[in-house]
Amino acid sequence: MNVFLWILQGLLAVLFVMAGTLKTIQAKEKLASKMGWVDNVSASTVRSIGAAEVLGGLGLILPAATGIATWLTPLAAAALAVVMILAAVTHYRRGEYPAIIFNVILALLCAVVAWGRFGPWAL
Repeated sequence: MNVFLWILQGLLAVLFVMAGTLKTIQAKEKLASKMGWVDNVSASTVRSIGAAEVLGGLGLILPAATGIATWLTPLAAAALAVVMILAAVTHYRRGEYPAIIFNVILALLCAVVAWGRFGPWAL
């Protein structure tokens, strides 16, 4: 199970760091063509969400890999699960139902990492 959690953490970290970097460095107008929800929020909110995703993605790997403040790894996973639930709510309000499925799957995967690292397979 520990190996499974590491693989899951790695995949989620790559996904969140890439998505967060995109939201952090690209202009809001450029993102609007791919992500319609950015029209409903300010540019600083888009950048804040991106920064949260980048930091959460790094938090899935770095504390556990370095052995420093390992309690941050399950905390990052739980925080990313909350971010994905909030994203699902946003997509629901906009009527973007296929995106909700993706958000819920990511939230569940983050919850599995949080559960595993808080509990039986804590680092």
